[in-house]
Amino acid sequence: MIKPGNKSLKWKVLMAYRDGKRSIGKLILIVNGIILGIAALVAINSFSASLQKQVNDEAKAMLGADIEVTSRNSKVPEDVFHLADSLGMEISEEIRFASMAYFPKTGDSRLVNIRAVENTFPFYGEIETSPMGMGRSYNSEKTALAEQSLMKQFKAQPGDMVRVGSREFKISAAITKVPGQSDFQSSIAPPVYIPMSELESTGLIKFGSRITYKVYLKYPKGFDYNLFTDLIKPRLDKLDVGYDDVEERKQELGEAFNDLGGFLNLTAFIALLLGCLGVGSSIHSYLKEKNNQTAILRCLGATGRTTMQIYLIQILSVAFIGSLVGTLLGVLLQSFLPLIIKDFIPIDIAMEIHIPSIFAGIATGVIVTLLFAMIPLIKSKHVSPLQAIRSFIQPTKIPKIHYLLYFLLILFVFLFTFYQMGSAVRAIIFTMAIMISFGILWLVAQGIIFLIKRFFPKRSSFIWRQGLANLFRPNNQTTALIMSAGLGTALLCTIYLTQDLLISKVNGATSGERPSIVAIDIQTSQLDSLETMTKENGLPIINSVPIVTIKLHSIKDRPIVDIEKDTASGIKDWVLNREYRVTYRDHLINSEEVVEGEFTGIVKKGDPVKISLDERIAEDMKVEVGDKLTFNVQGAYVETVVGSLRKVDWQRMQTNFLVVFPEGVLENAPKFHVLLTRAETPEETANFRNMVSKTFPNISIIDLNLIINTLENIVDKISYIVYFMAWLCILTGVMVLYSSIRSSKDQRLRENVLLRTIGANKKQVRGIVFTEYLILGSLSAFTGVLIAILATWLLSYFSFETDFNISVLPIILVFLIISSLIILIGVLNSRSATKSSPLEVLRTEAV
Repeated sequence: MIKPGNKSLKWKVLMAYRDGKRSIGKLILIVNGIILGIAALVAINSFSASLQKQVNDEAKAMLGADIEVTSRNSKVPEDVFHLADSLGMEISEEIRFASMAYFPKTGDSRLVNIRAVENTFPFYGEIETSPMGMGRSYNSEKTALAEQSLMKQFKAQPGDMVRVGSREFKISAAITKVPGQSDFQSSIAPPVYIPMSELESTGLIKFGSRITYKVYLKYPKGFDYNLFTDLIKPRLDKLDVGYDDVEERKQELGEAFNDLGGFLNLTAFIALLLGCLGVGSSIHSYLKEKNNQTAILRCLGATGRTTMQIYLIQILSVAFIGSLVGTLLGVLLQSFLPLIIKDFIPIDIAMEIHIPSIFAGIATGVIVTLLFAMIPLIKSKHVSPLQAIRSFIQPTKIPKIHYLLYFLLILFVFLFTFYQMGSAVRAIIFTMAIMISFGILWLVAQGIIFLIKRFFPKRSSFIWRQGLANLFRPNNQTTALIMSAGLGTALLCTIYLTQDLLISKVNGATSGERPSIVAIDIQTSQLDSLETMTKENGLPIINSVPIVTIKLHSIKDRPIVDIEKDTASGIKDWVLNREYRVTYRDHLINSEEVVEGEFTGIVKKGDPVKISLDERIAEDMKVEVGDKLTFNVQGAYVETVVGSLRKVDWQRMQTNFLVVFPEGVLENAPKFHVLLTRAETPEETANFRNMVSKTFPNISIIDLNLIINTLENIVDKISYIVYFMAWLCILTGVMVLYSSIRSSKDQRLRENVLLRTIGANKKQVRGIVFTEYLILGSLSAFTGVLIAILATWLLSYFSFETDFNISVLPIILVFLIISSLIILIGVLNSRSATKSSPLEVLRTEAV
């Protein structure tokens, strides 16, 4: 008999240790499923903490100043300079715009981002160059700095020449790092720095040039930061400028990285929950095998609570060990994350081990394992002492405490999500989405099992019948595996199909007769010559579009200045003071359609000027067909009436406009032009680009194919991160499968002995095992693929608004890879169960 004094904590720990030594392999297998989830959580949390610390430490270096003031297409107001002077700030100016850089050595050219900067910038940090130390001297030496990838592309070296506009500069160094700029940001138009004093000599500052003016300010020593919020910010808010300071830049970057980290953390948490499904199922199998021992302890005087606590100590111990292993793996994994996303981060990251993330990972693993383990643990509490002498006992009624455990599990998911997202609404939505997703997967798994039972092929071969029957035998883990491997497959397949859908859409935008080259900033005097040059190169002129720059003066006879003061107007701020680039034509193009009113292409003298608006800007302006708008066309006021609203497909590679005027109004206004053409090969594009750059230095050539290729690369790099999380879910499913096979090894041995005893040979037993995992792997992969196709269809219809087209071959490959992986793991780990002879097993059982 067990004495009352022997029911102390010390006795329970000792009993748990003695029993656990005999079952250490099965106990370790129980927590295999949580290791990868914990590893991902720790790696992502620790990486995010290191990133945030780096952002805080290097915020000034990323901005290069204390305040950055930006104005587009017009100079920064003098009020900014007066304010800075009155507070004793240092000032540095920058002018940046897109233009062509021409390399005389090779005759090549490319669209670049020209930056004319005064010598004092950056105030913090450095423009890193190769050779080193040239980030400031280029100003005094009247030379240029070119981004290193641009120099590699055209095999340029320091000392070579580059022509910007009508001026040639000697390249003094290659830029390796610019404060606050990532590799991704410079991939389409790499930066070229020239001295501010030499900008005028390039001849590129002309009417129609799209120029961004920047002013950088540095606080004097001992500056009171409260002056920014009390004095500087209110003054800047009254001006038509954008601005950023160190604190806002830190907040913007922090929010962006937190969103990415939050997404990755939640995906890792999903993998952890999937693993815990297997944990709960494995614990159920483990404790069911312990029923006889539990019944014997009950016969010797132990209470149900005492036996449950013995197994609870075992589960907590292995949960802690599994979480610790996952944490250590996460620390190693953390060092690889910067390699994946370095192109998107404007700073170099020094990896540090974040102790709070380690403790949080261990605590999360233990808590989640405990929550999933409590239901089978509570069931073990109700094992009757009679089970020691009777093989079958009627199951007891499920205790009501199970509902409390379900609630606690849902509450934990909510709290964890709230911690990651910082929003109760988002946390509730995510928690509900998890419940619904798991519910759907559970219903699918149960539905599959039901259909197999309902339409069981009684006339098929013995091997197929037995393999199918194994899917719903006692202690099966069919549901857990279909849920974990199925969700992983769904994530993986959805990512690929969505990526393929987006790239196909972008490629479709330039297919057929759509343009692949856009020439911009064309002066009216250059248009005829450029069109002739285009035709001489054998390229078609798809479109030639005039563009006029205007500003909005009044809406429904209310001046903009009055509307700005009216906080209840409901009109969006962005439509009021922006500079509109409009065109005039007598027809619609294929990327737009009239949804209200009637399009007017030509206006006769004396008739009202009926313009066409994009439907979304009309909504933000709070105007309808028939309402009056007055525009300031470079000093002349033009009264117009909204004649029609258009739905514009902005994702098409077309010259789309918010506002379209009819012909007969803006022809005499100052304007510039855009020409669209198409080249069939990269060589034709390069020849045309180089010829235009040499003849017309002010005209910029945009290669749409280059942009599409860059976008594809970006999508690929982002996909690496998400693919990693999808494979994490799949590997979790594999771990669940492995643990399931190993934990049910004894049961499989007994089943195989029974099969061998009634006449089955080894080949048939192996065939049954293969059939079981063939069906299980196929069902898991098929479930995931179906969910992925449904998810991709929903995304294409509701989010991307594009035709639903999928590639069949990748889906087949994913299906074959996942199902083969499950079959391979299942068959390999079941070999020992098929090799043992019936007599050997029966002798072991007798002992």
